[in-house]
Amino acid sequence: MDYSAANTAVWNPVVQCGILAATILLANLLRRKVGFIRRMMMPTAVLGGFILLLLKIAGLIKVDPFFMEAITYHCIAIGFIATSLRIPAKSEEDRGNLVGLRSGAVIVGSYMIQAMAGLAISIGLGYTLMPGLFKAAGVLLPMGYGQGPGQANNIGGSYEAMGFAGGRSFGLALAAAGYVCACIVGVIYLNWLVRQGKIRRLDFDEIGGSVTIDTFQDTNEIPISESVDRFSVQMALVLFVYLTTFILTKYLTMGLSAISEGLGNSLNSLLWGFNFMIGSGLAIGLRSIFNVLKKNNIMVRQYQNNYLLSRISGFAFDLMIVAGIVSIELEDLSGLWMPFVLMAVAGAVVTLLHLKYVCRKVYPGYYYEGLISMYGMMTGTISSGVLLLREIDPAFETPAANNLVIGSSFAILLGAPLLVLVSMAPKSDTMTMIVLGLIAAYYALLLFIVNIKGKKGKTEQ
Repeated sequence: MDYSAANTAVWNPVVQCGILAATILLANLLRRKVGFIRRMMMPTAVLGGFILLLLKIAGLIKVDPFFMEAITYHCIAIGFIATSLRIPAKSEEDRGNLVGLRSGAVIVGSYMIQAMAGLAISIGLGYTLMPGLFKAAGVLLPMGYGQGPGQANNIGGSYEAMGFAGGRSFGLALAAAGYVCACIVGVIYLNWLVRQGKIRRLDFDEIGGSVTIDTFQDTNEIPISESVDRFSVQMALVLFVYLTTFILTKYLTMGLSAISEGLGNSLNSLLWGFNFMIGSGLAIGLRSIFNVLKKNNIMVRQYQNNYLLSRISGFAFDLMIVAGIVSIELEDLSGLWMPFVLMAVAGAVVTLLHLKYVCRKVYPGYYYEGLISMYGMMTGTISSGVLLLREIDPAFETPAANNLVIGSSFAILLGAPLLVLVSMAPKSDTMTMIVLGLIAAYYALLLFIVNIKGKKGKTEQ
């Protein structure tokens, strides 16, 4: 075998991963040493993605678009699987207030309000100023803002195959705009609240750590001195679940195609696009099996380690963000700038208005902390939500940070109907209108869940 640089199959993945790694290190250095960049509170991975995108546009660095797309696709699944394998910590107060379920409704409700705004814009332009516009394009707004570059890449690519020219880059550009929105609009709104005297901004030194307080060694966990490294066990669990996800999705799509070729054509690409949800479900299932085995004394060790699983998901999401942003092809956006700008602005506004209402209902004791953290996450990622939160709650004294994680788990279940709606929207112009109506109806149901008080709940401060 040829191990020289001439064998690109051997060295191209190493070179591309090295470019991603170097970019993250450079972005981290700039964020820590350059004052105005640090004050922007832009997540390091987002900054790295924009740096690499500019270097690509300038022709200074050549990236492999296929490899970057693959990294974006796989890392979203790996990150969600690692997150779903974590052992959740639930307090009695949380169970009484149903805060996990209600936080999930807040998150999925944000998807729905973003989808309604996006579809209103794409349908409106499609029937007026831009007759050739792909009318289901508005669905990409919640994919980019609410779910980030991974899903924007997957669904945008699927829509591109259905006739939406530039759909993938359009979705990724919305995801990038969402990060800018989280960092700029979020910071502006936070500073406005400070000037109004509604919150107090606290000084803090940036420290490393996970979103929630994790112990590196839980009771009955496999010891550090085990013959196999503990990190290896975590990676093995994640990759085993991902392999199972691949096998299940493969045979599920084969079965659908065998039943009906039309059904297969409609759902197969969607199932592969949402494979992270299948992976999350399998991870939760494996976690439940482990719990049953432990209760029956068949398994005596705890194999998951929350701290290391958080590090795996964080690493995967950082790679996904950088690779997703650099995958944007600006030339694909030619002719799409009007809907892009309108959706980017609408996404910022409707998300804030929605969260101002629902967070007062769900987080009455820490309204502003819940609002700021959710806004950062619903326009960017969980990291941007935490960065905004730390400006007013640096020690995480409120449950706001933990609600981002717990709510995301419930959002996987509550967001399942989105699978069907995303597949239905591009079928025809009439179907796009029907999907808009269904989204509005589901949003009303989610608001009902938000208003559930629970055993100890209150709706006002």
